[in-house]
Amino acid sequence: MLDQSATSTSPRWRDPKRYLWPLGLTIPLSPFLAWGLVTLLGPGAFWTLGLMIMGVALPLVDKFAGVDRSNPPDEAIAALEKDPYYRWCVYLFLPLQYAGLVAACYLWAHGPLGVPERIGLAITVGIVGGVGINAAHELGHKRARLERWLSKVTLAQTLYGHFYVEHNHGHHLRVATPEDPASAKFGESFWKFLPRTVVHGLRSAWELESRRLARQGLSRWSYRNNLFNAAAMSVALFGVLIAVFGTVIVPYLVLQAAIAIVLYEAANYLEHYGLLRRKRPSGRYGKPTHRDSWNSDHLWSNLFLYHLQRHSDHHANPVRRYQALRTVDESPQLPAGYAVMIFCSLVPPLWRRVMDQRLIDFYDGDADLVNVDRSDPRAVRKLEQLCVERAEAHR
Repeated sequence: MLDQSATSTSPRWRDPKRYLWPLGLTIPLSPFLAWGLVTLLGPGAFWTLGLMIMGVALPLVDKFAGVDRSNPPDEAIAALEKDPYYRWCVYLFLPLQYAGLVAACYLWAHGPLGVPERIGLAITVGIVGGVGINAAHELGHKRARLERWLSKVTLAQTLYGHFYVEHNHGHHLRVATPEDPASAKFGESFWKFLPRTVVHGLRSAWELESRRLARQGLSRWSYRNNLFNAAAMSVALFGVLIAVFGTVIVPYLVLQAAIAIVLYEAANYLEHYGLLRRKRPSGRYGKPTHRDSWNSDHLWSNLFLYHLQRHSDHHANPVRRYQALRTVDESPQLPAGYAVMIFCSLVPPLWRRVMDQRLIDFYDGDADLVNVDRSDPRAVRKLEQLCVERAEAHR
């Protein structure tokens, strides 16, 4: 656990996590680490090393390392954001990500792997791609053209280029409202949320790009359509890989992309589950606040995810760089880091057991403050039941 003294207002303040951030590169290195472990030790189970890291090692380290609630002082923010060191910690993810993908294609095509081992490797590559969507998330919010371009490059592996448009221009405007396809409602399982967020997110991205191009006097079918050029990157990437390594890699390329999408959308699911932005007297939603996202201050999963878990501050300050994001007391807190909560979200009964009462407690038992599908009688009844039980328990 990092000491609160890290928030000292001394002008000589230095980030106590500065040299820990490169540890996040362990994820894109995992295909090579898996290859090395199989070569040295033999068991084919090591091809699933990405899953071992995210599902076992990281939760255990989180458990024993504890949380980090330290924040950089106000006067250090400007210098912290300008420091190029932190940008390179993200930039380096990209070449390692694609080197791992090429190595995996070679192994799928020519390696002495059986089908189970090939699937295991696809799982690891998919986890790299899922965390890569998070790297694209960090890059895509920045104003520099290079970083925005790199964001689309990062998304090419997962066929998820529309995220570049929908997340920045759709989700951030509608976050924690019933209108947002990327904000999960109370009682909505992840497996119900997944097709809704993918389909409606893609539709929203198309509408957003069409309107943007229309304002510029261009057709939606223009080559400047970000959906088209992002898709072209994926087609070019997959086309080159298939031309070099053969069609034998196709099912594994599709599998790794699907795993990446599920992984990242599971993070989306948990980030705003049941939370609802407050409305102004005019009836319009207020600006997103630190109360509209679930946070986790677990140190190590934050290092591996570029502070994605300080999600409330990200929505309050979308262009703020990851190293400067803060934790605040008013944000609702998850009981564990994303590495645990993502896997929890995949099992709906477990998720409801862990999160539903926590959500009700955050809103002090007021059902009107919860984002729930009012047309779903089962979800409404469950919400009202939990609120009544809470009220009786607090009498």
